[in-house]
Amino acid sequence: MAAPFPSPTATWHDNTYESLSPTRPEVSAKGKSVLITGGGTGIGAETARSFAAAGASRIALLGRREQPLLETKAAIEREFPGVEVLTAPTDVTKKSEVDAAFARFLDGRGRLDIVVSNAAKTGPHESVADADPERFMDAVDVNVRGALFVAQAFLRYAADDAVAVNVSSSAAHLNFGPGFVAYSAAKLAAVRLWDSVGFANPGLRVFHLQPGVVDTDMNKESGGVKAVGFEDHVSLPATFIVWLASLEARFLKGKFLWSNWDIDELKARRSELESSTLLNVTLSGWPFGENTWKAKWSM
Repeated sequence: MAAPFPSPTATWHDNTYESLSPTRPEVSAKGKSVLITGGGTGIGAETARSFAAAGASRIALLGRREQPLLETKAAIEREFPGVEVLTAPTDVTKKSEVDAAFARFLDGRGRLDIVVSNAAKTGPHESVADADPERFMDAVDVNVRGALFVAQAFLRYAADDAVAVNVSSSAAHLNFGPGFVAYSAAKLAAVRLWDSVGFANPGLRVFHLQPGVVDTDMNKESGGVKAVGFEDHVSLPATFIVWLASLEARFLKGKFLWSNWDIDELKARRSELESSTLLNVTLSGWPFGENTWKAKWSM
């Protein structure tokens, strides 16, 4: 399809494709442990299935509602009987629950290879002028608090070369209208939080992802698919996340990506992207003397 937004790749996808196949040897997750928040339905559930297809050995599904978690677990274990799936009813805004879920999955079972921070809340659809302060701050708090607690638990258990995928939103860097201000503020804050994880731990690979316009329950709440007039298939962000967790995508570490972009075109620009601030959330045209200030602050 024609790209409905400006794109760094000429090809725009609304569904998964061969280069994103989780069965490609280059993106194998064989033997990996994966933890996904918001894992019971939608993008989280499909991402879990895609990691199972890629050979992950253990997958933890975290979410507020137990029944969807159990249904996703059963579906994955039917299709991929060699995969161990753990479910943990978890409110990511409660540190004790997040810590308990990570501990149950990992204590005595090795390190965590991949975390997908996918749980989120849209919040009130009000402009700054009309926003109720309590509802506004609750939406920001839920999203940022959840990201913080997941990031802290991840750092306690992360393997030396672990991957974190922050499922974000284009609302973190685009204005979609005054009604998205609480969500936009929260998602941009979460980007900066996960950026800090990567900055302080250069051995880890952190990515940010606009997953597309997928007809999830949360998207229905905000009128996403109806508002834009098109829909992306849930398999697109799911398989894109599996690709991001592979060594093939490591040149994009720290970047903000859209799942619609063509990965073969991105790979063709590897040298350019790896050596520049392109696709980073930063101030265009800055930093000047980047190597100098990085050296200063890393001393």
